[in-house]
Amino acid sequence: MISRRIIRTKALQILYAYYSSPDPSINHHEKELFFGIKKSYDLYHYLLLLVINMADYAERRIEINRSKHRPSEEDLHPNTKFIHNRMIDILRRNISLNHYINQNKISWVNHPELIKELYKRLLESDFYKKYISNSHSSFAEDRQLADRIYNKLILSCEELYQVLEEQSIYWNDDVEFNVAMISKTLKNFRETSPEKQPLLPMFKDEEDRLFARDLFRKAIINHDELREVINFHSRNWDLERIAFVDILIMQLALAEFLYFPSIPTKVTLNEYIEISKYYSTEKSRNFINGILDKSLKKLKQEEKIKKSGRGLIGEN
Repeated sequence: MISRRIIRTKALQILYAYYSSPDPSINHHEKELFFGIKKSYDLYHYLLLLVINMADYAERRIEINRSKHRPSEEDLHPNTKFIHNRMIDILRRNISLNHYINQNKISWVNHPELIKELYKRLLESDFYKKYISNSHSSFAEDRQLADRIYNKLILSCEELYQVLEEQSIYWNDDVEFNVAMISKTLKNFRETSPEKQPLLPMFKDEEDRLFARDLFRKAIINHDELREVINFHSRNWDLERIAFVDILIMQLALAEFLYFPSIPTKVTLNEYIEISKYYSTEKSRNFINGILDKSLKKLKQEEKIKKSGRGLIGEN
């Protein structure tokens, strides 16, 4: 499922687009926000398909080698442990994955060189050599290999990022998040998992979907109040020299402080500091942290922070 970290990141990207666009329509940009979230969910399925295609490529290589005019002993009796990986086979047969792939026309068919390169790197990896040489076979081992392919191989493949960037501007920053989603998905499967076992949903629940909508809208609707807080605590800085994206990060964080009573301020602060690591310089991160910390203290003194719910005693 799309995490709130991704939701916050997408809200930041679309907020930037909103202020940079001549179109003042909130509804138009809200649709772009949910389109971007949907594209991230597409990527989740696209990457799940990738390991299946790698196994299919390995199987084709085995058949080609067997068909040689003078096949070697290894060609005739290859190690088929990878192509019979039970975790990958479960994904191959999963009804939810196949339905989504077919419905959204997701395919790696136009990128055979990427599949070839990933398989080549897999053969060279230490974790694969250890896996393939082990005569013992278990579902846990098969699942661990699939997880390592994503976290040790796919996550660090520059060629993959180039392919994704060519296909969608929405995927530039989403691979790491989606690999984390895939790791969680793999942990949910058992050797006896049925073909109908669902994958992770786009949103955890309706509350998360509403969070995406409301975060974006409240940051815009309350623009003046939020910018006033930022300006007050930045008065010793040259505002024109503050990166625009840094201002937007603080604007979203302040919106969460003020208008989302069920989210602890510590969670909000930590989340936007983490997001700033991707979109700001180290100097900017320290600046954002300082301004948000000062703003939070003052807002609490003015009793403008109204938090309620389980575990939020002492927040106000």
